Amino acid sequence: MARRDRDAIAEAIRRRFTERYIDPALTATKKHGFTQMAIACLMLEALESLLQGRKRSIIPNERSFTDFLDREPEFAALKGHGSVFITSVRCGILHQAETTRGWRILRSGALFDGDRTLNAVKFIRALQHVLNKHCDELKRLNWGDKRWNATRRKMGKICDNCHP
Repeated sequence: MARRDRDAIAEAIRRRFTERYIDPALTATKKHGFTQMAIACLMLEALESLLQGRKRSIIPNERSFTDFLDREPEFAALKGHGSVFITSVRCGILHQAETTRGWRILRSGALFDGDRTLNAVKFIRALQHVLNKHCDELKRLNWGDKRWNATRRKMGKICDNCHP
């Protein structure tokens, strides 16, 4: 692939996220909302790291979640809930193997009910939409655009991580 083949790079990013996060969450023979939401939290953090060009994530990075949930229109229902989301859902799943503070994960209903219930399938689909929107934008943007600069910065770090 040419060094500036925007289409190929954007498709490689889309493929990477689809293979690692979306397909395992949505196409598994046995699905469970809890597992889907765990995958969604990993994807959200990785996607926000890519979008911001962060060379590494600082865990837990509350700002990644709050910025992402407040900025992306697909997650408008969760705007302002990033802090409680990260502690009750992301950190609950990762550190306690369960959600906390009464949060529930289902695979039906609204993406977020405005209280403490999430639809894991709609959450993953919304992440997929953000990913696709970003990859499609990368194809249209000039190589020197700030979003390409962020993408190259993150992808460079990913390549660096391949070496011992």
